[in-house]
Amino acid sequence: MKSDPTQKLPALFQTLGNKAGVTFQSLGKGVAMKRVSPPSRRDFLRMAAATATVLALPSIGRGAETPKTPSLNPSAKPNILFILADNWRWPTAGALGDPMARTPAFDRLAREGVVFTHVFNPVPSCSPTRSCLLTGRIAHELGERANLWSGFPKDTPVVTQLLRDAGYAIGCCGKPWAPGKPELSGWTENPVGPKFTGFGAFHAQRKATQPFFFWLGNTSTATRGRRLDFAAEATRAGLDPAALVVPPGLPDCPEVRQDLLNYYGGVLKLDEEAAQAIALLEKAGELDNTVVIYTSDNGWQLPRGLANCYDMGSRVPLVIRWGQRLAAGRKVDDFVNVADLGPTFLELAGLTPPPLMTMRSIKKLLLGEPDTVQRDAVFIERERHANVRHDNLGYPVRGVRTRDFLYLRNLRPDRWPAGDPDVFFIHGRPSGDVDTSRSKDFLLAHQNDPAYAKYIALVFGKRPAEELYDVRSDPYQLANVADKPEYADALKQHRARVDGWMQQTHDPRVDPAYEGFDAFPYYGKPTPHE
Repeated sequence: MKSDPTQKLPALFQTLGNKAGVTFQSLGKGVAMKRVSPPSRRDFLRMAAATATVLALPSIGRGAETPKTPSLNPSAKPNILFILADNWRWPTAGALGDPMARTPAFDRLAREGVVFTHVFNPVPSCSPTRSCLLTGRIAHELGERANLWSGFPKDTPVVTQLLRDAGYAIGCCGKPWAPGKPELSGWTENPVGPKFTGFGAFHAQRKATQPFFFWLGNTSTATRGRRLDFAAEATRAGLDPAALVVPPGLPDCPEVRQDLLNYYGGVLKLDEEAAQAIALLEKAGELDNTVVIYTSDNGWQLPRGLANCYDMGSRVPLVIRWGQRLAAGRKVDDFVNVADLGPTFLELAGLTPPPLMTMRSIKKLLLGEPDTVQRDAVFIERERHANVRHDNLGYPVRGVRTRDFLYLRNLRPDRWPAGDPDVFFIHGRPSGDVDTSRSKDFLLAHQNDPAYAKYIALVFGKRPAEELYDVRSDPYQLANVADKPEYADALKQHRARVDGWMQQTHDPRVDPAYEGFDAFPYYGKPTPHE
């Protein structure tokens, strides 16, 4: 049986009373304070301090009323601040155990809210994940939106528009749904909503009585090539390239360490923008009535990250703070799909997600309430990322990540997973599904050097039809065990699970000959050599 915290209150009141020269008397649902002698100025100040302390305590006694503050009013529609990083992977945050990450805002939210430890994107690619999040649907249900640089047909409800219809002020800054061409599908603004120069500009023009949903799309961690380089900021923050941990799938060389320093500098800048938004809400007295959700669309932009279904491309941080509605410092180990946040936004606003939405809200999980949704795995997929193969072909994958294993099915293993070696459409370089970086350039320059052959194979080489990784012993998913007899049962179980998911969700790829996703236009433009 749990102890009653109110049993300790009389002793606290007596201690306060002794200091202030007052006594406290219980009055059923509350407490009365009685002066036992005329107060001196010093005693008056002590009495005021004691009164303030008591008033700050939660109401006690059976049937006590909830304090009438926005953060504690369950009927009030909360504001929602959604901080979505671009290419930020797990576990790059101080609260997640990375000593090199400078993330005080994330760490504060972790102390005051709920951290989710097994969060994965539905697609390791920007706009497809954002499509799933906005529609609350699985990527292969969304036609062309399963691809990067697509249109955005108006054939399914969109979370932000449903919130606007329900009376929410909506807006965004930075990267919304992108990259793509929503205007070709009839949109006059981005599907996320109207764009502002920043959260401050949105907040200044919004009616104070109107709940809001704001999408803060930070791109500081999108450090492709030298387009964004925050290595100097990282150095000023005290980060030493020599102290950074190089993942075992990449060579330990100055170029890789410089990319890592740049990435950590981007994480620092991301967190600074998050901190500014949180400080604005706190100053306005709105923080505790705002659900602050801080996560990423996919993993980092370095080799074997973005566009790959391995953890470095698909596992991301997630923390949520909601004032006193949440038990502070709690961790949730259930598996969560980033696209689950779409219907979650609606339920937080008191709305019922449309039946068309196949992702499942995590509101009950967030509040610590019983949840009937099975959350022991996340399904991951991808279609075409960039136009980096002859005839604009993609590299379709279906997979499942469980606590112990990652299973991937490469549906076209004859194709190059990183892009054709002789297609230079993106960034003026081959293998364009690996974004430009110092690390990639180093590997390309050493592709005939036996000393780096294992890295070249991991990043650029063709892959078998099935991959299975034992993440208990191989957290970076470098050793495929699909052909090992001792893993035959695990392979069979995970293969069957992906089969069942594809059939239940009416995946057109159930037909082995289906190529419909490759037939959709690609609206991205070729980019010059950087």
